[in-house]
Amino acid sequence: MRLSRFRTFIAFGLALLLSACGGGGGGNAGFAGFSNPPASSPGSSDTDTDPPVTPPGPITPRVACASLAGMSLAAAQIGLATGGATVNSAVEVAANEPGNVLGAHCRVRGSIQPVDPNALAINFAVNLPQQWNQKVIHFGGGGFNGRLIDGTETIRFGPPGKPAPLALGYATFGDDSGHQSSSITDGRFAANDEALANYGGQSLKKTHDAALLLVRAHYGSEPKKAYFLGTSTGGRDALAYIQRWPGDYDGVIANEPALNYSGTRLSNVAVGRALYANGGAGWVNVAKTLLVQRTVLQACDRLDGAIDGIVSNVESCRQLNTQILASLRCSGGTDNGDGCLSDPQLASIRAIESPLVFTSYALANGVRRAGGYNILEGALVAGPYTTRDLGSRPVPANPATSADANMYVTGDQWVKFFVTRIEAFDSLGFDPFDPGPYAARVTEVSAITDATNPQLGPFLSRGGRLILLHGLADEVISPNSTIDYYQQLIATVGQDAVDRGVRFYTVPGMGHGTGVFIPAWDSLAALEGWVEGGLAPATGVAMDSVAGSFGRTRPLCQFPAWPKYRGSGSLDAAINYSCVQEAGDPLACPNLPAAATHYKGGNSSGEELDVLVDPSMMAYTVTIDASLQRAAGTQRSGTLIAQGNCSYGSTENGAVFSFAAGGVLQGGVAAPAGSSFLPLVAFRNTFENAATPTVFNPVANIFNAVGVQQGTGGTSAHAAAVRLRNAGTFQYCRDPVTGRFMTYDPNCTQTEKGYISWTAARGAFDVHTTSPTGGATTTGGTLSGSMVIGLVNGAAVPLHLVRESTANQGMRLLAIQQSLAPGAADGVYAVASVQGETREATVAGSSFNLGGAAAALGYDTPVVGVVQADAGRPGNFIFNQGVLGFVSTSGSNAALELGVRH
Repeated sequence: MRLSRFRTFIAFGLALLLSACGGGGGGNAGFAGFSNPPASSPGSSDTDTDPPVTPPGPITPRVACASLAGMSLAAAQIGLATGGATVNSAVEVAANEPGNVLGAHCRVRGSIQPVDPNALAINFAVNLPQQWNQKVIHFGGGGFNGRLIDGTETIRFGPPGKPAPLALGYATFGDDSGHQSSSITDGRFAANDEALANYGGQSLKKTHDAALLLVRAHYGSEPKKAYFLGTSTGGRDALAYIQRWPGDYDGVIANEPALNYSGTRLSNVAVGRALYANGGAGWVNVAKTLLVQRTVLQACDRLDGAIDGIVSNVESCRQLNTQILASLRCSGGTDNGDGCLSDPQLASIRAIESPLVFTSYALANGVRRAGGYNILEGALVAGPYTTRDLGSRPVPANPATSADANMYVTGDQWVKFFVTRIEAFDSLGFDPFDPGPYAARVTEVSAITDATNPQLGPFLSRGGRLILLHGLADEVISPNSTIDYYQQLIATVGQDAVDRGVRFYTVPGMGHGTGVFIPAWDSLAALEGWVEGGLAPATGVAMDSVAGSFGRTRPLCQFPAWPKYRGSGSLDAAINYSCVQEAGDPLACPNLPAAATHYKGGNSSGEELDVLVDPSMMAYTVTIDASLQRAAGTQRSGTLIAQGNCSYGSTENGAVFSFAAGGVLQGGVAAPAGSSFLPLVAFRNTFENAATPTVFNPVANIFNAVGVQQGTGGTSAHAAAVRLRNAGTFQYCRDPVTGRFMTYDPNCTQTEKGYISWTAARGAFDVHTTSPTGGATTTGGTLSGSMVIGLVNGAAVPLHLVRESTANQGMRLLAIQQSLAPGAADGVYAVASVQGETREATVAGSSFNLGGAAAALGYDTPVVGVVQADAGRPGNFIFNQGVLGFVSTSGSNAALELGVRH
């Protein structure tokens, strides 16, 4: 009886409280019988005067935890129409209770009754910590909701090990949005108007008001600060709240928000129609989806300067859409297997990629566009880095299930229950561009569920702060819709207001809680510092929480900036990246000559050649000048096809031509026989020595050499030291034990000697081999090949083309034998191997990756100027003016890789 009278007293006091503050839950009226709290309310504007709150010691509650159980809140005490609320349970959770890592707190569970008896109640959770920091956090939902958000979660995308907000002293709360389901893709609740309105945002306000009443009752004071944290649907919740009720929260975090909710669902249906039309002719299976993703990564990974599995330069990559799709097309446009895509399948990829533009009607707030997904810029819908895919069958069920495309499942539920309210409706017959008799209903639903109102002036003008974050590879909620909203926000409230109160971060490689890069950063601390301390967030640092790359970091760039690799240092350290806004044409190449230009060089079989490049026709002609395999004057011609990053496809059996700074060309020429190509290196400028007497002083030096010897006896790697003297004589030296690199010694025992002489007719030096035991001489000897000495930025890059016999022919690249510091050779390289393969290599400090094989590097090992790669990719490389030569370790398959730095 005593407890009953006390609950009646509580309810009466709460009624007085709400009548004093107009039922909004954000005023300063005191709890009945208590004095007004001195702190400002969450709705006040004096955010710059409140210092950061230090969590106090245990607070003696005004209303004990157990006494909250059974409390009833009248409908008038909640700011929106309800049937009242009830606290179903209130349990003290001790700090030392087994399994409890949230500290001592009062766990409150309750329900808010609907007005419509056919609607379901809103279940809510409130957690009241014993050591309250005088702040509250409201957590948003996810998917179609239906599951209780109990407020015990950690910060989404937060730093590892950071305790949940409840453990930090926040009073927390959340709800289930007014319906219950075991699946977050179950849309049946939306057939009821009140349930739909609750999901659209009304449950948030109702829960807020009820939770704040309980906070005031328990602690006897107002919270000093109030925050809202949400992700996906919860991100939409956060934005919808401050658009409708701007005075209730001081700061908001909206991660990957589903703000253009109706546009997203319409896009889902459009994708389904593309996939499943004509009996599923457009359906893309997993193998083909993975092919699309690999092709995109190959074309776009390098555009940010780092080959790290992340497409960071999204907008430049977008400019390659046409080329990527063309490269994926099956011959004739018909399905020829998993190695290509048919025309209907390409149309499905375009439907996923392209924005949905509405011309015959508009969504709420005048929205006429839904952003497409970045499937051609790094978004993943298959493979180990996502949990969503395009389904496992070409014909979907009705209703769609988990065996069908994830995008279509949610679109199907939306059409059935949000719009038509016909459970058996075939959503493939619903046209997102022209909904016909359902057009008005789509707009009506949009006004209920979408969070696209750009007028945040009331929230921002009172000091409200908003942090937005969206992954650019999101496969569930398009980041492009969030970008559209952000730009509309600027147009509505002005750039100055946005700069003062909004931060928008976009994260390359991040999907919908999935992807190849999942950021971990302390967004709550950033928001607190901004709201409570006036410290606006700038560029942050995010740690990758993906298991395979855990711990690497990237700068958290504000839109429209993205992280570009500086060109040196570890690829895994944020300090080696800059946030830039450039989005150049990836097909443009500053290294491409302005007019028809000759490049002189050779290939891995020792053939001396000339390459004529005509940029006006994007054509090339390779002329063989000297060879043991084919007649001098043999030519091959073709067209260069832009692939981005100064690389171009050719008709040379898969060879890629790459133009590097300083007038260097790396490419390939079809082999005399077979279907492979021979890698080549050629130079726009070369050293010529036609004067009498000949003088080699400008290029004479001691070098390291890497190369390959090929012929009837097989293939072997070459590694040595070599001296080119002022008179044009040369001497190779190899270590007597390893037969490889050594510090040059004129008395070396494993040696080759000879001299070079200028041949004007070919624009190259003939190489004459002399006796290894005699002194240096510039006469006699045996003609054994030629040498082209490229001049790159004024420095010599000698290329020795060996043509002793069909049993011994090959190429050697030379680089000065002087110390090479870590970082000096850093960069991304277009590489071709003597096996006729094209790939990319990345050098970043002590890290090396060649064609996906990672290795650690040791510099000046075994001699100065040589870099040694460990067992991950055993071998050595030398570096000379942006040209890299890698040679395999003795005993492994002989390999020479030639690369130029992009």
